[in-house]
This record gives sequence, C-alpha cells and structure tokens, in this order.
Amino acid sequence: MPRAATDAPWETGHTPPPPPSPTRRTGWRRAGPGVLTAAGALPAAAVLWLLALGDVHLAGMGDLGLLQVLPVTFWAALALLVVGFCVAAADRRTPHACYAAYTLLLIAVIHATPPLLYSELRYAWAWKHVAVIDAMVRHNGEVPDAAGLGIYNQWPGFFQFNALLLRTAGLESALPYALWAQVLVNVLTLGPLLLIYRSLTADRRLIWGAVWIYYSCSWVGQDYFAPQAFTFLLYTAVLALILRQLPTSRSAKRGRSSSRAWPPGLFVLLLLLEAAIITSHQLSPLMLISALVLLSLPRANRRVVRLALAAAVALNLAWYATVARPYVTENLGEFVKAVTRPEANVWSGLNRLADAPPSQVMVSWIDRGLSGGVFLLAAVACVALRWTRRTPMPLLALSPLPIALVNAYGGEMVFRAYMFALPAAAFLIAALLIPALRRPSVRTPLVCVLLPAMLGGLVFGYYSKEAMNRFSPGEVAATRYVTTQTPPGSLIISVTFAAPGLEMRYDQHERNELTGESLAAKRLLARDPVAGLAPVLGRAGNKPAYILLSRAQNADVRLNGAMPSGFTQRLESALSRSPEFTAVYRHADAVVYRFDPPSQGSFR
Repeated sequence: MPRAATDAPWETGHTPPPPPSPTRRTGWRRAGPGVLTAAGALPAAAVLWLLALGDVHLAGMGDLGLLQVLPVTFWAALALLVVGFCVAAADRRTPHACYAAYTLLLIAVIHATPPLLYSELRYAWAWKHVAVIDAMVRHNGEVPDAAGLGIYNQWPGFFQFNALLLRTAGLESALPYALWAQVLVNVLTLGPLLLIYRSLTADRRLIWGAVWIYYSCSWVGQDYFAPQAFTFLLYTAVLALILRQLPTSRSAKRGRSSSRAWPPGLFVLLLLLEAAIITSHQLSPLMLISALVLLSLPRANRRVVRLALAAAVALNLAWYATVARPYVTENLGEFVKAVTRPEANVWSGLNRLADAPPSQVMVSWIDRGLSGGVFLLAAVACVALRWTRRTPMPLLALSPLPIALVNAYGGEMVFRAYMFALPAAAFLIAALLIPALRRPSVRTPLVCVLLPAMLGGLVFGYYSKEAMNRFSPGEVAATRYVTTQTPPGSLIISVTFAAPGLEMRYDQHERNELTGESLAAKRLLARDPVAGLAPVLGRAGNKPAYILLSRAQNADVRLNGAMPSGFTQRLESALSRSPEFTAVYRHADAVVYRFDPPSQGSFR
C-alpha cells in the first residue's frame, strides 16, 4: 500500500510508522469489533468512576492521601480506560471521536476527582494566587510589597488577566473557577498537543497515543491555578504554531505554507503569545527561548524559527530591562553563581528525602522511576527509529536541559524540565510503543504493562500528598478568621505554608512560618514550643499575635519532615496549658490561639 501523500518527509525514512487509513472513510458506521468494544468500555468506565466518588471517605486519609481512600471501583475505572484505549489503538478504523472521548474521560477521572470530592480549593499556592488577584483588584492593579509579594508586579500577566476576568464577569473572587483550573487547563492543552502531533504525522493512532501517554505521565502537578499552568499552555500553543510553519510539517507538504516564513496574522498571534508568556512567569520564557534555539539548529528550520526566536529574546530582554529590572538586579549574583554549579542545580530537586517518612520516600522513587522511564523510552525511540531523529521532537525533549543546568529554581528545576520535555517525549514513546498494539508481537505484552504502569505512577505523584493539599471548610473558616477578624497589623503565625488563604488581606497583617526559621530556632521550638515562640512573638512588638494550627499543617510536617513528627500536636498542647495563650477559634480541623502578654493585658 503506497504511503499517503500527506505524510511528512521524515516519515519516508528507515522503519517509518504504518500509513494511516483514509480518515474520510473511517467512522462509527464502518467500525469493527475492536472499535465497538472500546466504545462500550467508555460508559462502563464512566459509571464505575462516578460510583467510586460516592464511596470515598476523606477522613480516612493518611500519609498516602487519596490513594488510601479511593475504592476499588475507581481503580477498576482506570484499568478499564487503559484496556479500552489499547483495544481502540489496535484497530485502524477507530475514529478520532473515540480517541477524544477516551482522553477527555481520562482527564476527568484524574483531574476532576479532587474538585468533585473537595468543597474547597486544593493547594495552598492556589489560594495564594487568588489572594494576589484580590490584592490587584483592591489596589487597581498594584500588589503591595508587604511580605515580599511585590514580585508579582514584575510578572503580572496571569494575575491581570484574571483581575480583568473578575471585573468583566462581575465576580468577587477567583475561587469559584480556580477550583476547576486543573480540569480546564488540561482540556485546553489538548488543542495545542493535537496541533503539534498532527504537524508530524497523519496516523491517528500515533497522534492520540502520544496524547494518551502525555496525560498518563504528567505527574508534576503544575497545572493548578498558577502562572506556570497558564504559561505552559501558551508555550505549547507557540510550539504548535511554529511546528506547523516549518517546511517539513504536514501543512507545508500539503502546500499550505506561504512563500513568506510567517503570514502576518499568524506572526502577530505568535508575538501576542510570546508577550503573554514573558509578562506572566520567570521560567517559562527561558524554556521557550531554549526550545527555539535548538529548533533553529537544522538549516531547514531557520527561516521560520529565527524570527520567533529573535522576537522572544527581544521581548524578554526588554522586560528584564524595564518592569522586571528590580528582581533581575537583586538576584543577578545568584544567577551567576548558579551557572557555575550545574550538578548542584540538578541534584537540588532530588535530595529532599532524608527527613521524609517511608511512604513519601516510596512515592518519590515512584515519581523518579516514571520520569526516568519516560526519558529512557524516548531515548530508545530515537535510537531504534531513525525517522524520529528527523523530527523536531528529540530537540524539544532536550531543550529544557540547558536551563536545568544553570538554575536550581528553588530545587524544582529538574521537575519543571521534565514538564517541558514531556510533550516531545510522549510523541517519541508513542512512536515506539503504539505500533506494537496494531499487530501482536513480542513487544505487545510489554506495552500492555507499560501503559498502566505510567498511569499508576501518575496517581502516586498526584494523590499521595492530599493530606496536606486538601483543606476542610473548618480550616478555611479558621484562616478567614485570622485574616478578617483580627486587628490590622496583627502578626499571624503558622507552622507551615499549608493553610488556605493566609495571604488574603496580606497587606494588612504580618506573617511568619515557623518552618522558615533558622535551624537553631527550630531546634529550640522542638525542645520547648512555648519558649521557642518567644523570639517570633517578640517581633510583633505591641501588636496582637495569633497562632494558627490545623490538620493540613500537621500533615505537612509529617510528610515533609521540616519539623519533628508530632510537633504540631505538642505545640497545641503547650499553648493550651499556657496562660499567655487563649483559644479564640476552635474547630475539629483547626484552632487559633491569641497571644496575651501578661505585662500588656489581652489583645481583644
């Protein structure tokens, strides 16, 4: 059978993927038994998932979070999804609609489960971003610099966009839709991913196999309500535009490419996307520039990529020289220092297991195993399949590496590098694995093991810390009490960052986290909690001080080991016995103590 005329040039080399069947003649009416079986598995998986949600008891969460409370029906739904997708990918007549339905249900099962189970927004960082938007609305676009949050004035794109959305929609807060941000971001990312993969091949099974593998391996958890999620979505959109303009793309092969490198309308769209990335996040523009540098290396790409690269560099430098200049000036020395120690930058994100409990050590190694397996399989694909080396995917998979070597990014760089490499790595892995589903071979059993193993690694990375990421209504109410019912200027003390909305009205209060204290101060706190609090309380001067303790903070201490296990309970016990502290708010999941200095009377 001759190859389809729409295949890209790199697909005509050694060991190309099988040609796609004629898409126009493929539909549900011509579906074979495999397609019908796969289609029937979808509603069954959806029903199992929905039944599982009604049988989850959140109070039973322990050190493994949701993994400990999700019933058998949830895991059966996931297993049925994997089996059904494999059956679909084995049949060349499977239509796009079937693949799309499987992908959307996978997104729903993984990402809609928490918001359907929780009544409050997940992740303390998401609450912080809601607070920043609130501050921008209250201060007409400016974020007061209290507590060092003035940095958001230097990368305000994401926050200004949401502030505009609030004003336009007449909403008072971003909380209602922030709860569903992970579902929305992952659904929206599907569009650019499809455009990227369709610029490389016409094979439906390879396109959707890459999509499936991407969503099965995206465990890093940077898709919540945050600038990173917003800019990563834009990053994939930029890549989609660029890859479809390359002379080796399928659109160019079909004769759609212009005689110019960029049609004016598309180039303006590209500039807008790049500007939105550069004004919204510190790291994403650097990842984009690194990707464009590597994409510009092949001679055939330069006419298209160099224009995009020049625009990205110029916009980023202009931003550094103007709006972001305070941050760049203050941290320039750290940037230079980081460049000289690449091994420390990479290792900084992998050496945090010393004080973690055994459950989290296990989870961390599962995450590392999934990440290492993804890069290993992508490398095997490049070696085994010559045609993949003629695509831009190997370059894009490697593009985060230069940035990872020159900046630790607070110990998170290695995980962010994985996140930006995953779209390309997923395509390479699909090229290696998906053909084994088309016809039985020695690789078929391996693929049937690897696909569920990927999804298993994802759920460990996603759900294992829910004891500290989930907040109950009582915890939210306790935080709202200390941020709205205490005198302006009060010092609010928490053990860790795991509290929902402590940054709300942050410009009206002082904040302190005990885990951020020096090692000597934390040792004193561990020996004698009340005596250890004295130096912290002394910073309040004559102003009131409130100590917030909660279930999520206790879980944070237990899971991350920043303080000895049981510290939060011992601190609460000590405060309840001390006459200098009065419980002013109490709930099963949270308690607030007010500090009453004997020499100054009680703060009311």
